[in-house]
Amino acid sequence: MDRFQEIIAALFEGFGINFLLFVVTLVVAIPLGLIIALGTMSSFKPLKYIMKTFVWIIRGTPLMLQLFVVFYAPGLLWGIPMRDRLMAAFIAFSINYAAYFSEIYRGGIESIPKGQYEAGQVLAMSKTQVFFKVVLFQVVKRIVPPMGNEIITLVKDTALARVIGVVEILMFAERFSKQGLIWPLFSTALYFLAFNGILTLLLGYVEKKLDYYKG
Repeated sequence: MDRFQEIIAALFEGFGINFLLFVVTLVVAIPLGLIIALGTMSSFKPLKYIMKTFVWIIRGTPLMLQLFVVFYAPGLLWGIPMRDRLMAAFIAFSINYAAYFSEIYRGGIESIPKGQYEAGQVLAMSKTQVFFKVVLFQVVKRIVPPMGNEIITLVKDTALARVIGVVEILMFAERFSKQGLIWPLFSTALYFLAFNGILTLLLGYVEKKLDYYKG
């Protein structure tokens, strides 16, 4: 029984790392994604092309490779090794998901009819006021489903942090499997399923709350 409790406690500790990585990634990537989206839509061509190229590179390369680059590149290029593995994971995940979120934001913003902007200008609102007081609320409603899909994917992607030595739940489970215990490895599915189940219910609730707008 003591051995069973030890394993469960270790798995919970590992999932705590996954959860922390999930939360930090969302906190950083959601606003950063909006900034990148605005950059890709900028009328200032150099900024627009730089942002589009950045998004193309991030979306076109595997997250696992980006983890390796963030963790190893500082040491190889500048002689300043990245000593904090979890921090490297925070950076790589935040950049990766910000790029994906930016495209969702861009699609949502561009889906708003031009008449919405014109109506705001008729009311003597500035472009900034129109965006934040009129357009953004409509964009939020439209992007919740695709954002929800990315958020669900993020839960599972946190397991990739193990490739740079972050001790998350799967790494703990693998350690037990090397000791001849296979059930901890399969039981990790319960942690992810439960977490994703809660998120699915929460996202569904948010969609219903935003359903007041039918435009």
